[in-house]
Amino acid sequence: MDFDNKVVLVTGGTGSFGKRFIRILLSEYKPKKVIVFSRDELKQFEMAQQFAEYEKIIRYFIGDVRDKERLMRAFHGVDYVVHAAALKQVPAMEYNPTEAIKTNIIGAMNVIDAAISEKVEKVVALSTDKACNPINLYGATKLCSDKLFVAANSYSGDSGTIFAVVRYGNVVGSRGSVVPFFKEKVKEGIFPITDERMTRFWITLEQGVRFVMKAFERMHGGEIFVPKIPSMKVIDLARAISPTAKTKVVGIRPGEKLHEVMISIDDVRNTKELDDCYVIQPAFHWWNQDNHAEGNDVPDGFYYSSDTNNQWLTVEQLRKIIEEC
Repeated sequence: MDFDNKVVLVTGGTGSFGKRFIRILLSEYKPKKVIVFSRDELKQFEMAQQFAEYEKIIRYFIGDVRDKERLMRAFHGVDYVVHAAALKQVPAMEYNPTEAIKTNIIGAMNVIDAAISEKVEKVVALSTDKACNPINLYGATKLCSDKLFVAANSYSGDSGTIFAVVRYGNVVGSRGSVVPFFKEKVKEGIFPITDERMTRFWITLEQGVRFVMKAFERMHGGEIFVPKIPSMKVIDLARAISPTAKTKVVGIRPGEKLHEVMISIDDVRNTKELDDCYVIQPAFHWWNQDNHAEGNDVPDGFYYSSDTNNQWLTVEQLRKIIEEC
């Protein structure tokens, strides 16, 4: 994808993904302007210090995706939007459900409306494995968000705006992930493990950013892109961080799954397999079935789950990934 001479805006731009995306964008392309849209002025200030060499290109826009008028102003003249802003801590969202709805659902609606009104060319929204067959509120709000972005292609009209979604699993070392949590627990010598059987999909920030960039290139509007990524056992992750630390089983938390699923068995009829990913196609009449013709239909009975995945990370591989992050 050629981002040269484009105006790119990232909601939640001061987060782990946003900063890595912008770092790669600026080091490998020559965008006309990059807009960081977020609600925390301190994080914007700190980011401005980290990206000081790009001060002539980056604009920092304080705002909340809950505020549509502010989004309309921010999106003026923007070519591409990456929607990464979300409330995503599962226990916190179980306790504060209305806040999750305001940001993850109403915020998605506002991003869509602002993008169409301001004639943004392309929007890619970040999703999560928890949006597939959700059992917690965070997953439910992200499923709703995914549906909104897919359906937005039905009414973007003559604005020409197209929308797609990227769905992937746990990100190594991102803010709020289990890796920094476990690293803190090394000092105590005991890792709290919810369940020794628990598995998760695993992706690095670098891989996630490049997959999103690739989505901009191949999107037609309406897809949910799911990367082919390895699974890992949470108990192996603990061993990778500290082979000598003890583990204590504390039980699964409210809203937590034993295994994660990114493509359910009910999505099979609309899913194609490409070399590096799966594409869940929209079940709407306007969708061109020739899109992604290079892909193959997945077999009946297929589903993409972290416990039945054919790619697995060993303790040694996990340790290497963690050291490089």
